[in-house]
Amino acid sequence: MTTDSIISKVWSFCTTLRDDGVGYGDYLEQLTYLIFLKMADEYGRAPHNRNVGVPKKFAWPALKPLKGAELEVHYVETLRALGTEKGMLGQIFTKAQNKITDPAKLARLIEMVDGVEWVMLGSDTKGDIYEGILEKNAEDTKSGAGQYFTPRALIAAMVECIAPEPGKTIADPACGTGGFFLAAYDYLTREGNKLNRDQKAFLKKDAFSGNEIVAGTRRLCLMNLFLHNIGEIDGESLISPTDALVAQPSQTVDYVLANPPFGKKSSMTFTNEEGEQERDDLTYNRQDFWATTSNKQLNFLQHIRSMLKTTGLAAVVLPDNVLFEGGAGETVRKKLLETTELHTILRLPTGIFYAQGVKANVLFFDNRPASKDVATKDVWYYDYRTNIHHTLKRKPLRVEDLREFIDCYNPANRHKRKETWHADKSPEGRWRKFTYDELAARDKTSLDLFWLKDDSLADLDNLPEPADLAEEIIDNIEAGLNSFRNVFSALPSAK
Repeated sequence: MTTDSIISKVWSFCTTLRDDGVGYGDYLEQLTYLIFLKMADEYGRAPHNRNVGVPKKFAWPALKPLKGAELEVHYVETLRALGTEKGMLGQIFTKAQNKITDPAKLARLIEMVDGVEWVMLGSDTKGDIYEGILEKNAEDTKSGAGQYFTPRALIAAMVECIAPEPGKTIADPACGTGGFFLAAYDYLTREGNKLNRDQKAFLKKDAFSGNEIVAGTRRLCLMNLFLHNIGEIDGESLISPTDALVAQPSQTVDYVLANPPFGKKSSMTFTNEEGEQERDDLTYNRQDFWATTSNKQLNFLQHIRSMLKTTGLAAVVLPDNVLFEGGAGETVRKKLLETTELHTILRLPTGIFYAQGVKANVLFFDNRPASKDVATKDVWYYDYRTNIHHTLKRKPLRVEDLREFIDCYNPANRHKRKETWHADKSPEGRWRKFTYDELAARDKTSLDLFWLKDDSLADLDNLPEPADLAEEIIDNIEAGLNSFRNVFSALPSAK
């Protein structure tokens, strides 16, 4: 079976199941279970002869010949039993459920999966199939899966700027479906990079580690990594189910690449004595944090700094409020500037994330050993928001759109940079430097800076297309609503 025919079959069957109300996410989960079982069977045979840990009663040969109600009962029992196993096997099948209620269509899906030798199939092909469905699932706004899927063009640009090196560790404390790991893997294995045997083994087994508390998303991440040749089918899980914020990391890493979950506050829901649902803000009392707060984004920023070796580098997607919020926000910004070298901020436009109305930035900072001197000297800003128009469908973000930023960042030697902005000669330049003293003198040490004029409405000849303009207006309204929700959630009467 050719690669194109496999992709065609996978997508056509997905369309068939959608007619029965099975969404991309549910289809992806069932595909994950079945491909894993098929690959476990393949690895159990020559020349691999590996014991993956799947009990014979629930292995692929026992599932494949069944039909009708017998198949449905056995499949449900298989999912439940494998979820109790250890290692990657147990993580893949944690809380697994059958979402295909028609046994005939389940049998057809099993037949389709059985028709492919997945171990022999190239990791690029397997990965492309899986990533394609992940992206389709993220586009389904009703499923809410978009919050776990960072635009791959943005991820690729961030990885290219960080420029990870072989033999070093890479972590993501809120890894979603694993996009940062895959981009780093692609960067390290791209044409021209010749890794030796030890470097290849390290990249497969030891380079990546992450956290993802949502069982379904963690499952998709593990399978996504596995299909891209990261991790071992009979090894331990690379992704922890624990909340990364609960405790100080036991080990530090060389790189952190992350897009922590959207939403301002960490909270938990519980039932009070009257049987009513209440929400309680979560605060993390960690001695290594600069400030105690229920603001999820500020907690992740503090945690990411604590994850880094003294020579570690980070690139983190964070919303606008982190740049200007007072109280704990001001404390965190001051400490970040003092103890790490916060050298670059990329300001992003709306219309690139699946969660609408998000105004975000990428903060690039390098950790430094403890010192009485302030670590940050200058912060370079690239304004990719003002007068920039993107939409998810009509004009999605591409890596080429961020090429100028990457060139300005200068990954080969970021200490040799040149501003494209000049007050007189080039006031429209998007790349501008601010000194630490300039930033520290701002009210609340605000890092929320813009200098370009928004000319979209001033110049009638350069108005965006009506559909693009309407989508941008919707994004701005969504951003406003999100801000109001955050304010409302902080009011005593809303708790």
